[in-house]
Amino acid sequence: MKREIFESPLGESYVKAVCSSGLTVYVMEKPLYNSAFAIFGTKYGSIDNCFCVNDGEPTRVPDGIAHYLEHKLFESEDGDAFSRFARTGASANAFTSFDRTCYLFNCTDKVYENLEILLDFVTHPYFTEETVLKEQGIIGQEIKMYDDSPSWRVTFNMLEKMYYNHPVRIDIAGTVESIARINADLLYKCYNTFYNPVNMFVCVVGNVDTETVLSMCEKNIKPKEQIEIHRVFEEEPESVKDNYVEQKLSVSLPMFCLGFKQRIATPYRRLKSKICVALLLEIICGECSPLYERLMNEGLINDEFSFEYFNGYNYACTMFSGESENPQAVTDAIKEEIKNIRENGIDKKLFSAIKCGMYGDLVRRYNSVQEICMQFAESAVFGYDLFDEMKVLKAVTCDDVYKRLDVFEDELSVLSVINPAE
Repeated sequence: MKREIFESPLGESYVKAVCSSGLTVYVMEKPLYNSAFAIFGTKYGSIDNCFCVNDGEPTRVPDGIAHYLEHKLFESEDGDAFSRFARTGASANAFTSFDRTCYLFNCTDKVYENLEILLDFVTHPYFTEETVLKEQGIIGQEIKMYDDSPSWRVTFNMLEKMYYNHPVRIDIAGTVESIARINADLLYKCYNTFYNPVNMFVCVVGNVDTETVLSMCEKNIKPKEQIEIHRVFEEEPESVKDNYVEQKLSVSLPMFCLGFKQRIATPYRRLKSKICVALLLEIICGECSPLYERLMNEGLINDEFSFEYFNGYNYACTMFSGESENPQAVTDAIKEEIKNIRENGIDKKLFSAIKCGMYGDLVRRYNSVQEICMQFAESAVFGYDLFDEMKVLKAVTCDDVYKRLDVFEDELSVLSVINPAE
């Protein structure tokens, strides 16, 4: 088993190991903590609806199949994994995002027993046509629920107008029509492709022993045929389909999501770019910014206002979301502030204060076993190490951040609004 030890200036350290199966394992011991958190994940998300294995022909699968597979893996001939976790007192869950599927638990006791359950059920799929058909109704109801969710629709309406072909524009759960085409054979095909140990990772943080965790992973995860997975995406135009989209749903205040499509999206997430854009967003309209104070004082935004840099495999955009009586006025104010910074530069004092605040947030992250575990998963998917974020942030300059103003182009913006239904 190959292993590396990583240390931070804060005194934290972790082990990254690669088992004989190809599985990557991250372990951070927190001996003074009473709890533990663990993730067993795969680099397989909703956007992976077309792929090649090694040099084979492309395989296209129905939208939503990664999420469907996540639901089905909890089942087995002997019951479901939730029941097993309930007997040990652990809290278990799972999620599918655009680029990963993660199965997780947190507990204060019987951590190795829980880890055994996690490693077992994720590696033993059980699908039949009967159980697959039964799940269609359950997930169909979930899809309809999200179709009626204003906060969900305001974002996906924006993405649908922003992207022509990239599957990031498609709901993670798919559609009622797409999941109707899913069967047991397709689930096994996707499982055998993406749930190969070389494409997976385990993250464990808390009051654990590293050697015990590594030994369990080595023992329980058996090698499979080594494969190379190639994601296949249609060519995406640089433009957006439309600059505005509107829908009416049951809301008390209009909701908005303003997005800026990045003209050139790299295949993988670059850590420095992510950090620079995060700093820039805080400078534009973070809680310490003049614009945020003015919008709050004028009653144009409230505590629901937020923003993020949203990027992954071949897609990238910045998003500003919230509630407002006048979404267009908020949009105009944000664009005007971007123009002002572009013409007059970044306030050095504001940059320094925000950078220090972000560094403090990174330091505080190490107080949470869950936060650390989630960041391990992020690192595993995008290929950087946990402590790299602090090193990169420390080295970032005001000029580095200013250069990232290129992510904001008016013609590539999309404003999505949810208005109150009559």
